[in-house]
Amino acid sequence: MSVWVLEDPRTGTAAQSLGIAERLGVPFRRIPLRFGPWAKVVWPWGTLAGLADRSEFAPPWPDLVISSGRRAAPVSRWLRARGARTVHTMRPGFGAGDFDLLVIGSLDSPAPADNLMVIQGAAHRLTPEALAAAPAAFPELATLPSPRVTLILGGPVRSENMAPEVAARIARDAACLGASVMATTSRRTGVTAADAVANSLSDTPHHLHRWGAPGQNPYLAMLALADILVVTGDSTSMLSEALMTTAPLLIADPGGLGPRHRAMVGQLVEAGLAARLGSALPPPRAALDEMRRIVAEIRARGLIR
Repeated sequence: MSVWVLEDPRTGTAAQSLGIAERLGVPFRRIPLRFGPWAKVVWPWGTLAGLADRSEFAPPWPDLVISSGRRAAPVSRWLRARGARTVHTMRPGFGAGDFDLLVIGSLDSPAPADNLMVIQGAAHRLTPEALAAAPAAFPELATLPSPRVTLILGGPVRSENMAPEVAARIARDAACLGASVMATTSRRTGVTAADAVANSLSDTPHHLHRWGAPGQNPYLAMLALADILVVTGDSTSMLSEALMTTAPLLIADPGGLGPRHRAMVGQLVEAGLAARLGSALPPPRAALDEMRRIVAEIRARGLIR
């Protein structure tokens, strides 16, 4: 069986379709999408008009196409017209019914449809096996005193450089929750905010990984070893990955959250999956593996052999 993954140039978007393909456990071909100016058009039909490079698109056509994001949607429709079955994640713009399976986060409140699957959060590439294996590469993290608080810092949405005073406050609040802190920043956090975190944790046993630092990133090990998780609410992906653990999840406001991200945080709190930083810890919960559900749905619908 031939499987194509339409790979958006944006890492977070590409991770959703790649994550599904990887969890299916079958060979697949990555088709990098190179968009041109016409990709800005919300096409209501299948077309390759938004692509600047169409050299990858030649028969034999795939049996299954996995795609993510609005710009990839018309490309997926175009392949469906050539016999491919299609799995698409994220809002496609027009033509929600033009896919064999459409996976949408509950945040978008999609209208019920026969081809629709609603998930909590977003698809991603994290697996239970990767989580279980991650701590072995970072034995020093396991020596930090318990309870260990993992602090995952993003930053302002569609911007960079979290305000240092905000980062410092979040770090202090995280430190009050346990005996040690494992913290990691992201590309949107910024150097000055990372410095503020380091200063705030100076009297607490901790390990701080700065975005872009040389060496292996301990992010997965920090997730796996967390007794308590504090994650900023600017990234659906970070929150979805955090829910793969059983650690209580507290969501911090990094500043600049728009209506969609505030709504996402509110949904997680209302569902009992998380609480806001400064509130009491949420009740114990099982790990939320929405990727397993997606793969099971694909197989149940007979979209892959």
